[in-house]
Amino acid sequence: MYKAKVTVTLRPSILDPKGKAAHHALQNLGLNEVQQVRIGKFIELDVDAKDEAAAKAVVESACAQLLANEVMEDFEIVIES
Repeated sequence: MYKAKVTVTLRPSILDPKGKAAHHALQNLGLNEVQQVRIGKFIELDVDAKDEAAAKAVVESACAQLLANEVMEDFEIVIES
């Protein structure tokens, strides 16, 4: 059994309205040191696979088909045993 940790982020060229709203709210709280906020997703999956490469292939397929919008988002996968 492998644990996959996936971080999905908007591509740098994509506007992030949630990040802008969070940045504005942080400034309103007096946290003016924060210069930029980008908001993404963190997903954990338990994958039953024969080896780490097979687990990563399953997770890449899950990201491409459902978990990430490859037109707008990038994803990074970390597999742990």
